Parts: sequence; C-alpha cells; structure tokens
Amino acid sequence: MSDLVKIEKTEISNSKKLCVIAGLNVLEDDQLTFKVAERLKKITEAQGNSFIFKSSFDKANRSSVDSYRGPGLEKGLEIFRELKKSDYQLITDIHEISQVEQISEVVDIIQIPAFLCRQTDLIKEACQSGKPLNIKKGQFLSPDQMKNIIEKCNNFGNDQVMLCERGTSFGYDNLVVDMLGMSKLKTFNCPIIFDVTHSLQLPGQGKTAAGGRGDQAEDLAKAGVSLGIAGIFIEVHPNPKEALCDGPSATPLDQFETLLSKVNAVDQAVKGF
Repeated sequence: MSDLVKIEKTEISNSKKLCVIAGLNVLEDDQLTFKVAERLKKITEAQGNSFIFKSSFDKANRSSVDSYRGPGLEKGLEIFRELKKSDYQLITDIHEISQVEQISEVVDIIQIPAFLCRQTDLIKEACQSGKPLNIKKGQFLSPDQMKNIIEKCNNFGNDQVMLCERGTSFGYDNLVVDMLGMSKLKTFNCPIIFDVTHSLQLPGQGKTAAGGRGDQAEDLAKAGVSLGIAGIFIEVHPNPKEALCDGPSATPLDQFETLLSKVNAVDQAVKGF
C-alpha cells in the first residue's frame, strides 16, 4: 500500500497538508447543495487546503423507515454532474454493487460505509472501478482488523486506499475515538481520514434518529489532527437543527472557517510546515 492517494488536482498523504472532505450529510435540494459547496471551497482554498465535496445521494442505513434517505441515485448523479462542471472534486458513498459503475463515472473517490466495510463483493466491485477508495472502519472493528480489508483491496488490484476512523461502539448508544487505535491505522501505510462528524454521534439517542455532540467538533478535530493524518471529514449545514439527517452531529456552516483555521494550526505544528 502507499501513503499517497492521487486524484485530479490533489495528493492525499499523512505527511502533506491536511485535505478537507466536507459537505452535507445527504443531498437535500440543488440550491442548498451549491450554496454549501461554494462556501466550503472558498474557505478551504483561502486556507491552502485541498477540498473534496462530500454528500450522499442515499442513506441506506437510517434508523427509521420514516427517516429521509436522500434524492436517490439518478437525482444524485444529476447534482454531482453539475458540481463537476464547476470543477469540484467529489466523494460519495455506495451501498450496492449496482451503484458502482454509474457513480465511478462522476465522482473522484468512492466511499465504503462503515457497516459495509467487510462486504467482499462490494469492495471488489469498487476496487475494479479504478477509483481510489475511502473505507470507513466499522464501529465494531479493531484497528488490526482493517489490515484484512487492505489485503482484500490489494488482491482486487487497488492500492489507492484511505482508511477512515469514525469512532468505536462503546456500550450502548455511544461512540469513542481511540487515538492510539488511529495511530495504529497509520502503521498500515495508508492515508488516514478522520470522520469527525460521525464520531460525534450518539446512535439511537434520538429514538428514530441518532443524537450527537456537534458542539464538540473542534475539540475532537484538533485531537485527531494532532496525530499527523491525511485529512478530516466533516459535515456542515447552514442550520443543523433543520438538517434532514444527522443534524445533531453537524457543524454550523458559519463556524466552519474558524474551526478549520484552528485545526490547520495544529496540522502545521505537527508536520512542521
């Protein structure tokens, strides 16, 4: 494996300046998507970070059958194509083998959700797309178990793999981030992405949706970045209370610039820029 993943204009590595993967948890409407993407791109470029816009076209693992899942594959592809026209780099998650071909034609990186990170057939199809992968570590897995997933990717001919930490189940309805565990992931020689937002979740505490601790995003982000990692994954919303998915864990859009500035200061100190 290589501690360097390359896409169009970006090199992602634990030794390079922090890459920022940010956006909406799930696509809501066109206007909101373009507004958030434009603002995030402006902020990240001003601070010298590479930026990859993230949003899901479908959240297949929602807590309740009544929860908003997203606009679906076709509408999602339509929005992603419009974003590509404006030169955005994109990442989104897949849940089914049948989604890989169409998604890989539009996005720069394919994301494998935490609950599906051991699904061999899904990983095989994603690897064979030729796209880099961002594989989320399952809440139920130890860092050492992720080595098997890396070996699967190697076996299927893809060494452009990032590992994404998103917290570990701690009893019922809680997640913790094991900083020593994330340090262990670095020994596998892959770029490490820290999913700050989903590590703040309180699964099940909203009864039909996850609760969260979005007000602690800055603290968690600075702690993770202090390990010297490749990037952070953070979801924002202009009004998290109105977000259709994972609002309690999201960072308000108007707070993102300040948060990123503080996180970059930690990244710079650790990497010696």
